[in-house]
Amino acid sequence: MKHLTTQLALLALILTCLTACQQDCGTDTPQTLSEEYYSGGKLGTTFNNTSSCFEQPTEAIALAGLDANFKQGERRFETAHAAGDVPGLTFTGLGPLYHRTSCEACHPGYGHGRRVTRYNSEQMGNGCLIIVTDKEGNIATSLGLVPMTAALPPFKPMIDEKKMTIDWRSYTDEWGNKFDDGETYDLIYPEVHLPADALYSPLEVKGKPFPLDQAVVTLESTIGIYGTGLLDAISDEDIRQQYIKEAPHTPLNPAIWAGNDFAPTGVDPAGHPMRFDYACDFTKLSANVSLWEVTNIITPMFRKFYIPEAYARTASKDPDVQAQFYKYFPERKKTGNVEKDIYDFFTATDLPVEMDAQACYDLMVWIRGLAVPAARDIDAPDVQRGKQLFTEIGCATCHRPSWTTGDDVVVDVYGLTEGGKKAMPRYPKQKIWPYTDMIQHKLHMQNDIRTGWCRTTPLWGRGLSQKASGHQDRLHDCRARNVIEAIMWHGAKDSDARFTVEKFRKLNRQDREAVVKFINAV
Repeated sequence: MKHLTTQLALLALILTCLTACQQDCGTDTPQTLSEEYYSGGKLGTTFNNTSSCFEQPTEAIALAGLDANFKQGERRFETAHAAGDVPGLTFTGLGPLYHRTSCEACHPGYGHGRRVTRYNSEQMGNGCLIIVTDKEGNIATSLGLVPMTAALPPFKPMIDEKKMTIDWRSYTDEWGNKFDDGETYDLIYPEVHLPADALYSPLEVKGKPFPLDQAVVTLESTIGIYGTGLLDAISDEDIRQQYIKEAPHTPLNPAIWAGNDFAPTGVDPAGHPMRFDYACDFTKLSANVSLWEVTNIITPMFRKFYIPEAYARTASKDPDVQAQFYKYFPERKKTGNVEKDIYDFFTATDLPVEMDAQACYDLMVWIRGLAVPAARDIDAPDVQRGKQLFTEIGCATCHRPSWTTGDDVVVDVYGLTEGGKKAMPRYPKQKIWPYTDMIQHKLHMQNDIRTGWCRTTPLWGRGLSQKASGHQDRLHDCRARNVIEAIMWHGAKDSDARFTVEKFRKLNRQDREAVVKFINAV
């Protein structure tokens, strides 16, 4: 009997250890949970809350038999690409100018970019872009939306990043960075100094010369990419209805919403509304061209470089480039006029494909197949209190808690599914909890985002950023180092969220902490 009791005790201990291991590893799938735990719905949620929580496939990947494609797409995202045709290497085609060598260099742990104190294209996680505009927000056409700060010989980068500086300035708001109960917080924002000798080509806006001293130079960080397939599955009509709901109560970007319906610039030629990125500048996930913009790898969809014509003009006249061009590109000696051959090289629209359609398809499967981590501790009393306050003070007005996806008929902009013959992960009729209204608003921050309009960032999974990406920086340029700072940057006098910040300030410390816990739990 004593022996049997000992065996039972050992068995109980083993079962307890196994259960604890499952919970610590963060990979157990609970049997019964409220729907709010399923941030990505039943098809799009992962219960992995480890450091790889943003990297997991959705259930829809397995259901569609796309596991191998997902893995191939993941390899493409993570691997640093090499230049040209390198024997033995699969991922080549980098350059001649580029922003980063891989996608993951900008998205650490597949999440939001991290704050930087200097611009360094070789630093992992430095997903920042330098944005150069005029005072109306028009992009410098000589640099484009993604200025290339790295180049392969014999070429030179658009901007010499070593000559740029990023200074983080302290900012004091109208409340002296202090709540009424005495608790303080710090606010910082970036100032970028871009000297004239850092520019390779003369600065142009709308194709015309533009003085650098009148330019606005800002930082813009990358967003997290997990769950984008689920946002893609929200129907166009539901997004339209959200605009209709908000239009009577808040200003909306006239470039996207024209009062009663979408503006011509707010939709693509097929009528799909802009929904992705801070700028709401593309409509469907299959239209994403980030790999091309970042690496300049040539695909069947884009047989040209992502390089402004102004750069081609400058490089073609550069004696240093002319002296070495045929050495590196003997096949481009078309006319013997080196200036013309260089210019034609940069403006060609029939360049050889370096990444085939199958690889592009795999990458599309992967990005559409990334799961969202399940919410954590939603039933805890302090988190429930935070949830209640999140709604009461108005956070949920823009950070809309949930959506139900549509039929999710995948829009294949570039024909990678061969007319639907190839499968895609799909998420029909899923109740998801992204905490975004998919609409742009203005916060009127110091050194604000380009145009001032910024799409409401989804909050799902952000509480796991420290674990997954090694930081918890927030907002478009990573100026907020924690949730409190992010909230208080919403509080400018003219901010669309001013009323919410005023209410947040009136909460006692315990309630403010409850709101933070809720935001970190979803």
